[in-house]
Amino acid sequence: MISLNRKLPDVRDAWCKKEKYSQNLPAASIIICFHNEAWSTLIRTVHSVLNRSPRELIKEIILFDDYSTMKHLKSNLEDYIRKLPKVILVRSARREGLIRARMKAIEYSTGSVLVFLDSHCECIKGWLEPLLDRIAKDPKTVVSPAVDLINDNTFQYTPQRANDLRIGGFNWNLKFIWMLMPYKTQLKRLNPAAPIKTPTISGGLFAIDKEFFEKIGLYDEELDTWGGENLELSFKTWMCGGNLEIVPCSHVGHVFRKKIPYDKEDASLNRNLLRVAEVWMDDYKKYFLERIGNPRIYLKDVSDRKKLRDDLNCKSFQWYLNNVYPQLEIPDKYVASGIIYNIGQRLCLDMSIFDGDIKFLVQALPCHYGGGNQYWIYTKQGHIKRDEYCLEYTGKVLQIFLCDGSFDHQRWLYNNMTRHIKHVKTKKCLQISKYANQNSDFDFTITVDQCASPSLPLQQWAMQRFISERLDPILYTH
Repeated sequence: MISLNRKLPDVRDAWCKKEKYSQNLPAASIIICFHNEAWSTLIRTVHSVLNRSPRELIKEIILFDDYSTMKHLKSNLEDYIRKLPKVILVRSARREGLIRARMKAIEYSTGSVLVFLDSHCECIKGWLEPLLDRIAKDPKTVVSPAVDLINDNTFQYTPQRANDLRIGGFNWNLKFIWMLMPYKTQLKRLNPAAPIKTPTISGGLFAIDKEFFEKIGLYDEELDTWGGENLELSFKTWMCGGNLEIVPCSHVGHVFRKKIPYDKEDASLNRNLLRVAEVWMDDYKKYFLERIGNPRIYLKDVSDRKKLRDDLNCKSFQWYLNNVYPQLEIPDKYVASGIIYNIGQRLCLDMSIFDGDIKFLVQALPCHYGGGNQYWIYTKQGHIKRDEYCLEYTGKVLQIFLCDGSFDHQRWLYNNMTRHIKHVKTKKCLQISKYANQNSDFDFTITVDQCASPSLPLQQWAMQRFISERLDPILYTH
């Protein structure tokens, strides 16, 4: 019911509308890869590019069909785009996956700048010029627009405001995350809509100088299907002489799917990420392996990618952490990391994740030693956490919630002698409780109860890689 050629409000900051860009901007090849994309979202993406971009700045729009099977993407699509200017349809003879599809599409590009868009986007007026302007000023700058939200149910467009700008990061399972700018960075900014350095980009929407992309090795062709390519690009851009920016004057809306549209994504994703870690992360790759449970993963030879890194005289990953992403916590400062294991029932503390949505569900489940939903860290401040989420007890409910940094309802004391995990605020202890299920068998749940002395097995816990010397003595005199 929504027009394929709908109007959208100009959501740019007022400062952006007054900004003057170079009169000699390079022309770009817009690359849109798709596989079985819905008709409306694909065509709306193309129309938004054509309608809201100066014609002279578009060399061509390359629609790369990654072996779609849906009928509406066959002759109907060919007939439709034949009427549109500057649009080229290229079809793959087999399924390539996003990474290789983009590599194939690059072969058809003639612009000096490559702009990659997902096939379910909508561009806002003035989106292209700010990106090209940054690259014209420095071809080693890789730029991303402010990525706005298009609701996947209602298609309402919600812009990201300049005063609430998110930048890209990652955690130690190498999952990309959006995060707030560091406070010190915010204080230094003269204008909230000015370009901002970012440790990583999401990878779905960005612009890059073609010659610079080729110099740093394009994408690693051994990365399979999808995932990890954005981190590889981010690491090598920074480490090999370039920089990454988010440009708030450029707005592109994106429909965020609830589920990744690839089969067996976990196996190929971890293989991709391990390949990235092997080439670019030096000794820090051990923290990624620990986070995913040290699985046995076969990797194809990476010597050519390591040689590329050496030939480009790229900096170390330590340099990247110190200079680009200093806010990332290094696991060697944690008191404990890994499983939290109940001695009485031989079960592990578990927080499950379904379809990418954290359900805030803390459980006692059989230990699988695979990291992931049973990986925890215990900090010297007394937080039991995973990524940005902390174990919290308010006196009524035990849950996982965003870490707030200081409040005692998220702080726990671990005693390596009694094996108690004591809640700081209530002085109660974490324990496993049994209850009868519908089959008259017993299930287990995590609760908080009065600490027993001597400690009961159901209140006894072991923390993996526990190092008592890292405990903060001030916390233990609380």
